[in-house]
Amino acid sequence: IIMLSHCQTTKIHLNMSHTNQTWVTEFLLLGLSDDPQTQVLLFVLFIGVYLVTALGNLLIIILVLVDSHLHIPTYFFLCNFSLADFCSSTNIVPQALVHMLSKRKVLSFMDWAAQLFLYLFFGATQCALLAVMSYDRYMAICDPMHYSLIMTRKVCGYLALGCWVSGVLISLVDTTFTLCLPYQGDNRIAHFFCKAPLLLALASGDTHRSQMAIFLMGVVILLTPVSLILVSYGCIIETVIRMKMTSGMLKAFSTCGSHLLVVILFYGSAIMTYMTPRSSKEQGKLVSVLYAVVNPMLNPLIYNVMRAFRNAVNRR
Repeated sequence: IIMLSHCQTTKIHLNMSHTNQTWVTEFLLLGLSDDPQTQVLLFVLFIGVYLVTALGNLLIIILVLVDSHLHIPTYFFLCNFSLADFCSSTNIVPQALVHMLSKRKVLSFMDWAAQLFLYLFFGATQCALLAVMSYDRYMAICDPMHYSLIMTRKVCGYLALGCWVSGVLISLVDTTFTLCLPYQGDNRIAHFFCKAPLLLALASGDTHRSQMAIFLMGVVILLTPVSLILVSYGCIIETVIRMKMTSGMLKAFSTCGSHLLVVILFYGSAIMTYMTPRSSKEQGKLVSVLYAVVNPMLNPLIYNVMRAFRNAVNRR
């Protein structure tokens, strides 16, 4: 952030000495609607969704921490995923709520940089965590005899740390290549939170290099986890098919069902978000709401957090 601030300050000085054009120092977010009644309705919906998201994900984290029966790799990775979900929603929704009730919907250059960095950071971390969670399911079903020997606390800690570090690296590269571009003239963004493609569309200079860097980082953080997930579930399906007992097949599928549904929702909405045609801006906004606002709320419901809560209370 300090480097980006210095970069922006240098641009402003260059502007004052060599050109009369104005460098963009803040961005105007047009939001989801300009109708006051619609904004009030969206405010009520967003705050309700955010409260459910925060309660559900924080409840998962607390349960995993206090219940010794949940101190296993599966719930350890779920705890990390819930933390990323909560932080991702908190990075976007509160700011969107403020803008829904304010007349001046602007973000400074540095605020925009911080939100973009955190948005990419938590998104990339979740991609990596979903892949690690699929590997955990693969080990539990396909190699149960060595599961406890391989998925030790130390190994799980390293895997989780690797997911968070990869999120930092991906986000740092994408944010740097996006925000070091020159921005002059138009600062209006027809959205309710920051996304790299929206910023690149406003850049005044050549964006080819930045687009290639962001594309390569996207391939790394999307293609690699998806490949691991597909391989893991391919092996799981093959193992389950070989099972002769119906009860064993049902138990295996039940342990993977929740994770597989979260994977479909996460990657499905992410693909629709970044592959929506530019002509379908309103559709792109709705898909972004699903990806950034609704999905974090659905994950605790999919993992049946209330059932886990009741079980923990009954055991105590």
